[in-house]
Amino acid sequence: MPFPHIPSWLRRTAALGLVCLLAGCAIAKPRTDDPLEKVNRKVYAFNDAVDQAVIRPVAVGYRKITNPPVRRSVSDFFTNLRQPVTVANDLLQARPKQALQSTGRFLVNLTLGIGGLFDPASSLGLPLQQTDFGVTLARWGVPEGDYIVLPFLGPSTVRDVWQVPVDGYFFDPLTIYARNHSYHYGQQYIPQLVYLVNLRSRAFDAEGFLKSAYDPYVFVRDAYRQRRLYKIYDGNPPASVIDQMQGLDQQGFDPDQLLQEQHQWENKHPKQAEQADQSAGGQ
Repeated sequence: MPFPHIPSWLRRTAALGLVCLLAGCAIAKPRTDDPLEKVNRKVYAFNDAVDQAVIRPVAVGYRKITNPPVRRSVSDFFTNLRQPVTVANDLLQARPKQALQSTGRFLVNLTLGIGGLFDPASSLGLPLQQTDFGVTLARWGVPEGDYIVLPFLGPSTVRDVWQVPVDGYFFDPLTIYARNHSYHYGQQYIPQLVYLVNLRSRAFDAEGFLKSAYDPYVFVRDAYRQRRLYKIYDGNPPASVIDQMQGLDQQGFDPDQLLQEQHQWENKHPKQAEQADQSAGGQ
C-alpha cells in the first residue's frame, strides 16, 4: 500500500505549534463559510481516531528511543530532502530569486551539512522557505474554494488539495523514490514512514493548544486557513485580508465577547487550559 498522501495530513499536525502562535495573534471570529462542515466533522473524527490508535503511539515509541539531537538531525534531513518541492514551485510562481536561494540552501546542506543531517545554510544566511502547488495556484489567482477534510490527508481546501497529486507525483523525492522502486516487503516506503513518524513526534508540544480549544474542529479549520494565508503572502498578508479572515470587517463583531467566551471555557476546563499555557511557554 503506497503512503505518498499521508505526510500531507501529518504536515498539518507537525506545524500545529506555529499555527497556534499565528492563530493567537488576535481574537479571531470563527469563520462560518464551511458548507461541508457536517461531513468534515465526521472525517475529522475519523482522522483523529486513526492518529490516536496508530500514529501517535508509534511516535511516542520513536521519542523514547531517540534523543533531541537525533530527532533534530532527522528533521533537518527530511526538510532538506524536500527542498526540490519548494524550488519547483518557486519557478512555477515566476520567482527565480527565491528558487535560486532555495537551491543554494539545498546544496549547502547536502554538502556541508553531511547529506542534510545538519543545517549550516541557516547560519550562512540562507533561511528556510517552503512553498507548494496550493500556494502556486493561489498566487496565480485561483480561488480557495470550500474547506474540506479528507481521510488521512486532513485539512485542505478545493485549491490546496491539488498539491497532493502535483507535488507528490512530480517534485517530492520521497514519493518519486517509492514510485520507482519495488521491494518484496515494501521497503521503498520506509523513508516515508520515518518522515511521517518524525513529523508526528514534533507535534507533541503543541497538543495542549488543541486540548484547550472548546471546539477543536473549528480551531484546526481556522488555524489551517490562517497558516495558508500567511504562507501565500510570505508571512505578511495585507491588513484588509487579515480583517476579512478574522471577521473584523463584519457588523456586530465583538472581540471582547469572544475573549469572554474563551475565558469562560477555560474556567470550566482548568486542566486543559493549564496544558495550553505550558505548551505556549515551551514554544
